[in-house]
Amino acid sequence: MPDPRPSPAVPAPAEAPLPEPAAAEPAITPELVAAHGIRPDEWERLLAMLGREPTWTELGIVSAMWNEHCSYKSSKKWLRTLHTTGPQVVIGPGENAGVVDLGDGDVLVFKMESHNHPSFIEPYQGAATGVGGILRDVFTMGARPIAAMNALSFGDPAHPRTRRLLSGVVEGIGGYGNAFGVPNVGGEVRFHRAYDGNCLVNAFAAGLARREGIFTSAASGVGRPVVYLGARTGRDGVGGATMASAEFGADAEEKRPTVQVGDPFTEKRLMEACLELMATGAVVSIQDMGAAGLTCSAVEMGDKGGLGIRLDLDRVPVREAGMTPYEMMLSESQERMLMVLHPEKEAEARAIFDKWDLDFAVVGETIAEDRFLILSGNRVAADLPLSRLASSAPEYDRPWVVPPAPPPLPPLPAIGALEGLRVLLRDPNHAWKGWIWEQYDSQVGGDTVRTPGAGAGVVRVHGTGKAVAFTADVTPRYVAADPLQGGRQAVAEAWRNLVAVGARPLAATDNLNFGNPERPEIMGQFVLAVRGIGEACRALDFPIVSGNVSLYNETEGRAILPTPTIGGVGLLRSLGEMIAGPGREGDALVLIGAEGAHLGQSALLAALGIEAGEAPVVDLAAERAHGEFVLAHRRLIRACSDLSDGGLALAAFEMAEAAGCGAVLEEGALPALFGEDQARYLCATAVPEALLAAAEEADLPARVVGRLGGAVFRLGTEEAPMADLVALWRRAFAEALG
Repeated sequence: MPDPRPSPAVPAPAEAPLPEPAAAEPAITPELVAAHGIRPDEWERLLAMLGREPTWTELGIVSAMWNEHCSYKSSKKWLRTLHTTGPQVVIGPGENAGVVDLGDGDVLVFKMESHNHPSFIEPYQGAATGVGGILRDVFTMGARPIAAMNALSFGDPAHPRTRRLLSGVVEGIGGYGNAFGVPNVGGEVRFHRAYDGNCLVNAFAAGLARREGIFTSAASGVGRPVVYLGARTGRDGVGGATMASAEFGADAEEKRPTVQVGDPFTEKRLMEACLELMATGAVVSIQDMGAAGLTCSAVEMGDKGGLGIRLDLDRVPVREAGMTPYEMMLSESQERMLMVLHPEKEAEARAIFDKWDLDFAVVGETIAEDRFLILSGNRVAADLPLSRLASSAPEYDRPWVVPPAPPPLPPLPAIGALEGLRVLLRDPNHAWKGWIWEQYDSQVGGDTVRTPGAGAGVVRVHGTGKAVAFTADVTPRYVAADPLQGGRQAVAEAWRNLVAVGARPLAATDNLNFGNPERPEIMGQFVLAVRGIGEACRALDFPIVSGNVSLYNETEGRAILPTPTIGGVGLLRSLGEMIAGPGREGDALVLIGAEGAHLGQSALLAALGIEAGEAPVVDLAAERAHGEFVLAHRRLIRACSDLSDGGLALAAFEMAEAAGCGAVLEEGALPALFGEDQARYLCATAVPEALLAAAEEADLPARVVGRLGGAVFRLGTEEAPMADLVALWRRAFAEALG
């Protein structure tokens, strides 16, 4: 039935009076403007746009829409240069998530986003609401989530804050994702002192939809109802987007009230209600309330549709008494949606949300004028030109310089091959991390084929013979040493990880984590990394279809390592195409690609405390050729791993551990064993002659480097019991983290 509450008398939009501040609102001072992250030149721009000073509520709205987190004002010049198109792309950047074609009318909807600052301040809720937010991005578009991943970066394991952050973040991810019911199928975890003051929590989600069932956020039609859906609005998360657009100082703990609180059970009901509602044909457009809550969702819907929006805050469901318009517009309470509805479907839509015990309220309407008109009580709380809040937000071409070159590579340490391997196995960056992924439900839904800990995750497309592979990759020390090559390598490694399970790489999402862009050397890292990402995506036909930029990841002037995470997806047209692994005793180990030689910025040296030398060069033509070869000859390959961190030695150890046996590698020299030259794969095969003959015919470098089997792991002339090495690898993470 229609909403029984009478609509208040609302002045016609064209005749609405100028906003008048409420008696309790603070005076707008230069200090207050600065506290909202608005620079002096932006303040002058705002005054010129309005022809007057803003109200307190308007200041908050502009602060939210013009901050870095929402406006991408430092990055959008460079994001436009990325490769974002291709025949597989259904929807590229600009929507809640990207969409790619899986064939047969099926599409995959996916995106990765950061929740870095909230997770540093309040690890459990910060990580949990990061998962909740990325899931809403997916089901807002009409897709049912089928997979989640996360890419996590923490400080030195010995730092007093690291253990608390790690425990809270992992519990938050598991607590929200497990309760919601989405399998966590992969990701990565790293530790480095550069993250002592800023951990990174990058959350990925993907969902399935039919191509004809995709929903977007662009509003259409004048006079259509704007509907609030889901949980009630509270004061949690007020100012969260602005907080995420500033570096930390000594007062980081004081920002705890800006962190949202999540409820996965409400989110599950919200998803089911939204998907049921979408099937009725009632939805014109829909947008989740994420960063900046009601403000950002309404502005984005109106701007994309070329319309204005009128909101009546008296009709917004709230869970706290006495909330001001400022608080209501900037609250980031979770599990909320905003929708434009076909008016004749209102009763049907309301009944669905009543059934799921969720709030449903008509809170406004679309208008023809380019205005964002906010009413509260009997006054106009805000009246702003809507389009200039979004698409006309400030944009900067910030100064940038090429970052300084890393120190030259010192003489190699005098250690043997086995000791080098033990150094890596003891390092928490490369040790077994089952403690983490065993807290995540990776099997819920019953379609997970490949679980965490074994390279790319794989999930069936339910009801079909197809499957989708997922991975998340970046090597920050490469990006710090050479942002261009590091950006290329992040894409290439994601591409290789998908190839290594037999999947055809389709597309990627990026999560670009950097420090303060107002520092030219940091902006230089960003510009060059984006350039490298773009080059690799073009060369590999691996477009970026969605993503997120997270800047100002630094505390008291100390920035994180540049960390442009690439989340990649690939398609298996049938599970028969999958390189399933594991290898078997007696299988030959065949190296596809060049012999290892490059130790600069390698994992071995980093584990020894040496971060020096150049990053490895990424030959994109070789990446393409070697990957295509693996895909074309996957029937000859039992197990496959791309060579990245730790080179040949670590890849062979992990392959042998998965096979439950030892291995022999003929090579004993450190560069050949631990070099991190790119465009390489290690393959376990029962028919090495056939694989080598195919490589010779394709004019690709390939050779047998060893064999799986036995009870020892041998590197050249050195050997150790495999059981001892596995025990070291499995206990190292717990020992390092206490």
